[in-house]
Amino acid sequence: MEHITLLLAIVIATALVFDFTNGFHDTANAMATTISTGALKPKTAVAMSAVLNLVGAFLSVEVARTISGGIINESGIRTEVIFAALVGAILWNLLTWLVGLPSSSSHALFGGLIGAAVMSAGWSSVNGGTVVTKVLLPAVAAPVVAGIAALLATRLTYRIGGKIRGGAQEKAAAKGYRAGQIASAGLVSLAHGTNDAQKTMGIITLALVTGGVLSPGSNPPVWVIVAAGTAIALGTYLGGWRIIRTMGSGLTELRPPQGFAAQTSAATVILASSHLGFSLSTTQSCSGAVMGAGLGRRGGAVRWSTATRMFVAWGLTLPAAGLVGAGAEFLTQQGTWGVVVVAALLVAGSGAIWALSRRRPVGHGDVAPSGAAPEDPAAEPAGVVTTAIAAVSPPPTAGALAAELKATIPAPAPAPAATDPARPATV
Repeated sequence: MEHITLLLAIVIATALVFDFTNGFHDTANAMATTISTGALKPKTAVAMSAVLNLVGAFLSVEVARTISGGIINESGIRTEVIFAALVGAILWNLLTWLVGLPSSSSHALFGGLIGAAVMSAGWSSVNGGTVVTKVLLPAVAAPVVAGIAALLATRLTYRIGGKIRGGAQEKAAAKGYRAGQIASAGLVSLAHGTNDAQKTMGIITLALVTGGVLSPGSNPPVWVIVAAGTAIALGTYLGGWRIIRTMGSGLTELRPPQGFAAQTSAATVILASSHLGFSLSTTQSCSGAVMGAGLGRRGGAVRWSTATRMFVAWGLTLPAAGLVGAGAEFLTQQGTWGVVVVAALLVAGSGAIWALSRRRPVGHGDVAPSGAAPEDPAAEPAGVVTTAIAAVSPPPTAGALAAELKATIPAPAPAPAATDPARPATV
């Protein structure tokens, strides 16, 4: 019993570490556009997002119940399985954070859990129907629904905004969009807390059930809700600046009205899914909303090459985390020494990724509108910062336009000089 109690404590601590990585991994979903357009300063944005993530963790437990008693069968699952699943999810989160890739923390967790459960008890331990209806289908539907909603919201916003005329009205509209961006970003943060913090609550509850502390089907205890909400809030405040910078590169050329429409649509989809118990990816929902907002503006376009790379990463997340989780579970099956080896590998892998990140650190100054450009501008497309500034900047002056035309269209060669009239012609 003493060994099980110690192992259970290790699993709970590991789950909170995952929750922490989830926080800084997904901050970009709510705040990248708001920071890039200058609506909020970076530190202010992540602080607001952290508080709202904590509040959102207390609003519902439906997603937590889906994870703790839906994806896998609780009977016959050992506590070590939960530990192995978390190892796969944490390492994938850290690896994608290192390269600045906005992948799905949710699918990393699901993949690690499924892979570890299959290695432990076979495919019968996984509830395929629940995985399809509450994980896979929402993963496909959420970006589409959020994208369509953002597209319609963007068109409606521009139709209403098109009636605004005059300098004073346009300035007032710009302030309104700025306030709307802040409000919608806060709504996304609140929605993120209601969905993603609950994933960790579900994992800890599942660990408590497998350890015999709780009965199957129990709701998360209050201390679990508080701990999970606090961990994700602290991770959010850390910032996750690498992924924020990547999201700032943009899937499309976003303007403030589009950012407002995208964030509002994504928050609506996430909150609705949390109420229904669908454990979807906030990353995929926000990305789909951004693409829909890009298509909603006349003349707007989506950078499909960037979108394709994100789609591929999304597809790899679940199986990659599943393979790591299955490998970790294989080691834990060997006994106490296997658990120790897995824990050592987790610490060593996390430390190595952290050391690599220090070679090229990214801070809040690198994502602010007035910050420095990326280290390799040629390797990254124009981002949200550039496109948003271009969208609201005044037209070029006549002198600047003339200089641009001269640089683009070469002037005709000068005609041969005429005979100097001051000198008489010679014969």
